[in-house]
Amino acid sequence: MYSQIVKTIPNLFTIGNLLCGILSITFNMSGFLDTASIFIFLSAILDLLDGRIARKLKVNSEFGVELDSLADIVSFGVAPALLFHTIATPSILTSLAFILFPTMGALRLAKFSVKPTIGYFKGLPIPAAGLTLAGMGMFSYSNAWITLILAFLMVSPIRVKKI
Repeated sequence: MYSQIVKTIPNLFTIGNLLCGILSITFNMSGFLDTASIFIFLSAILDLLDGRIARKLKVNSEFGVELDSLADIVSFGVAPALLFHTIATPSILTSLAFILFPTMGALRLAKFSVKPTIGYFKGLPIPAAGLTLAGMGMFSYSNAWITLILAFLMVSPIRVKKI
């Protein structure tokens, strides 16, 4: 019984990450863009904690890893892309960036799921890309070119040291 409860703890943080992403989308749709940005930052804190807690408690699981990826695509892919799209001036470039950002994020997460790396990430991690857009959103700034560059960096072969 106790071990089942302990196994659940990191997943609760992951669910918190997902809920923050959903709340970000909800606040964005209601016009509260600063609050939407803040919830993406809260997602990042929970995302950082879930893995650390799982390793500390020695309760890593495939379920937790998959749940984390699903939460990340919402919190750091869809929510920031929607924030960007809400702020951006409508154009074909804006639409392309809006579509490609979460798509490349999902590809990056799938690639990492299939072939994890030790000590580094291959491609820009989706939280880093999503937090960049959330930071821009805090200042009501959007740039389709930056969004596209972030999208392609997520699937690039560059190595980023794990923190």
